[in-house]
Amino acid sequence: MSFFDAMEYPYASRRMTTYARNGMVATSQPLAAQAGLDLLKKGGNAIDAAIATAACLTVVEPTSNGIGGDAFALVWVNGELHGLNASGPSPKGISIEAVKALGYEEMPTYGWIPVTVPGAPAAWAELSRRFGKLPLQEVLQPAIDYAENGFPLSPTLAHYWKLAFERFSQVGKGAEFAAWFDTFAPNGRPPKVGEIWRSPGHAETLRKIAETKGESFYSGELAEKIDAFSRQYGGFLRLHDLASYRPEWVKPISVHYRGYDVWEIPPNGQGLVALLALNILKGFTFNAKESVDTYHKQIEAIKLAFADGFRYITQEDKMSVRVADLLTEEYAAYRRTLISEEACIPEPGEPLASGTVYLAAADGEGNMVSFIQSNYMGFGSGVVVPGTGIALQNRGKNFSLDPHHANRLEPGKKSFNTIIPGFLTKNGQAVGPFGVMGGFMQPQGHVQVVMNTVDFLLNPQAALDAPRWRWIEGKTVEVEHHFPEHIALTLERKGHQIKWGMGPTGFGRGQIIWRDDQGVLIGGTDMRTDSCIAAW
Repeated sequence: MSFFDAMEYPYASRRMTTYARNGMVATSQPLAAQAGLDLLKKGGNAIDAAIATAACLTVVEPTSNGIGGDAFALVWVNGELHGLNASGPSPKGISIEAVKALGYEEMPTYGWIPVTVPGAPAAWAELSRRFGKLPLQEVLQPAIDYAENGFPLSPTLAHYWKLAFERFSQVGKGAEFAAWFDTFAPNGRPPKVGEIWRSPGHAETLRKIAETKGESFYSGELAEKIDAFSRQYGGFLRLHDLASYRPEWVKPISVHYRGYDVWEIPPNGQGLVALLALNILKGFTFNAKESVDTYHKQIEAIKLAFADGFRYITQEDKMSVRVADLLTEEYAAYRRTLISEEACIPEPGEPLASGTVYLAAADGEGNMVSFIQSNYMGFGSGVVVPGTGIALQNRGKNFSLDPHHANRLEPGKKSFNTIIPGFLTKNGQAVGPFGVMGGFMQPQGHVQVVMNTVDFLLNPQAALDAPRWRWIEGKTVEVEHHFPEHIALTLERKGHQIKWGMGPTGFGRGQIIWRDDQGVLIGGTDMRTDSCIAAW
């Protein structure tokens, strides 16, 4: 029996699974999801809907992403899966020596130093160019309208906005952070639930991106403003870094898991971690979801996968091992033998050599998109280019200043990137997009959602609603407040150090759209945020 067959026996869920035929958009903000659906109804396809939704999210959820962030996409078109890596490299003028000369022993979190080239605007333009049906100006218009006219804050959004304001009030004392407060706290405080927030500069920036198909951001007026602001405050990012940037079409990577193929973007993203864990787990038999054995093996597998991920993942052509070698059956079998009845401290293996917002979109023509974009750590670096609404990411934070580390800082290099879109196929046909956002929770969320779907036959909404866990470090594992207490206690007796999470913070926020054999779209959206599925 497949999980499609099991859907008539729904697992208890706080929300109902959504069914539709002509189109569906699932994301963390209702206004953004509706914007994508509106584009579908105007004759656009799933790619147009995804771009419109992504651009809207930079306005209606700036706590998690922005125009100055990165993006990745998995796009199913005409029976083929395409991967787009729109993460940006470090500036060509930066180096370990240059950063250490400024007094840092590790990459800072805020300010100009961790800012890398933003890839999101290039992702929108490239997706539109290759697969879109509608003009980019029409596709970005809903986002422009929300930025210009304003929108009322939803509860979860207001919560994270308030947390960010409190954080930047402590760490954003310098003059380079003033534009963040001007843009996101114009009244000297964060906006409240239901309060209207506007960003005219954001609207004008989106308009210029739309009119020039992204060129203004990378070689025109906007690029010049970014360059000037960087120079003013000692940043390394320059006009030539922006002008030379192009997103990359890449071949997605996968593992075969119990009859399904699970797909991720190859490094520099951390999707490899999810595949490593699933490759280990498929060698076990799981008889029940809510069992100590299931959770124990899941946790141990993800720990081993992260150990390899942290050791090896960086820009793919600079990795010391091949992705294919990490994903062999032989290596998975070896790593599987390291899982015992007790919690372990993970160490990386030696294979044979040779953050964020997420959205899913689908249309009635068979096109499907798994899309993720982020500024990292909420609002990112805290640097906003004055008058533009461009909040710049801090992806460079993940670089190491150890010259021997695989992910060491180098000029023009892409760092280990946390954001990952997922996709599921079976027998060469699309099942659909899925994703769970939230820093290093993401591959852990991917593993849990895939297993909830494939091993335990949960419908999309139930697969997302199920209680989650996340490995923190060492033997420490945090579990959600509705995680089964008796299982948590037994896991402690196996050596796991269990922490109880307070609320949804840290456990990711996911979306799923599956397509069944009849072409019916079946969607789930996360209860941990202000999420919504727009469908028709």
